[in-house]
Amino acid sequence: MVPENLINDVFHYVEVNGGLGRGCGTDVDGLFAFGNTTKTECSAAIYDPIMCLVLQGAKEAYIGGRVLRYGAGDTLIVSHAVPVESAVIQATPERPYVALALRLDLALARSLYDEIDGIGETESDTYALNVAASDAALSDAVARLFRMSQDPTEARALAPLVLKEIHFRLLRAQHGGMLRQLLRHDSPANRISKSIAIIRMNFRNTLSVAKLAAESGMSLSAFHEHFKSVTATTPLQYQKELRLLEAQRLLLSGNTTVASAAFDVGYESPTQFSREFSRKFGLSPNDQKSAGVLISG
Repeated sequence: MVPENLINDVFHYVEVNGGLGRGCGTDVDGLFAFGNTTKTECSAAIYDPIMCLVLQGAKEAYIGGRVLRYGAGDTLIVSHAVPVESAVIQATPERPYVALALRLDLALARSLYDEIDGIGETESDTYALNVAASDAALSDAVARLFRMSQDPTEARALAPLVLKEIHFRLLRAQHGGMLRQLLRHDSPANRISKSIAIIRMNFRNTLSVAKLAAESGMSLSAFHEHFKSVTATTPLQYQKELRLLEAQRLLLSGNTTVASAAFDVGYESPTQFSREFSRKFGLSPNDQKSAGVLISG
């Protein structure tokens, strides 16, 4: 059970730092606090490797036909950067949604990999997103990290130790299988992670899936199979998600036209861009620009 004082302290921190509805950082690099007093519409984003511990309320994530619900005391582990749609499904002013999220340090996790043994493989090991009830030790470590983030001296001296503990416990978690696979240099999960990084750096350019497969040391069919297993999508669809999300960001900034946004993210046809944008977000690029707020369906 999540301590009530931790829920209150995290929510108060979010509130006083103006983070309601969008979250805010802390004095520990990579640690974020979230709070919502109402349910939210479903919205799309790229989830980077991260863990999220829900303290109160509940959220759902949708990826590749899977629906993952995580509520109080649950931990979400994201091993790869993947396109996800999500929504807060349980939140009221009296009992708001409250959560802590930590960006994963894969170099730190890799340094601990040799210490992990005796954990069997499970079906969840094939997915980049997995949810399970957090054990008491992991929840306590995340709570301690938040507490020390409020004291700069403690954070400088002790946060590295607690971050190491959290990564160790995530690697040992039953739903940390894909994270463990990612850290094996010769694993398909690790190779796909490198391919994802290449796509993200070059999403505006024409994508050669055959070249990606060759660079990953896989046949084209094996590459497609492993890429979809990890990301729940294809390489070309992944690229499209990146383009559309970046275009949405540009339109929301108010500093670009629809045609400019289309060309900036790699589209050659504004008509095709408008059609795919509307299909993805449920409204046209012009309507998104006029709305000036994030609307996603």
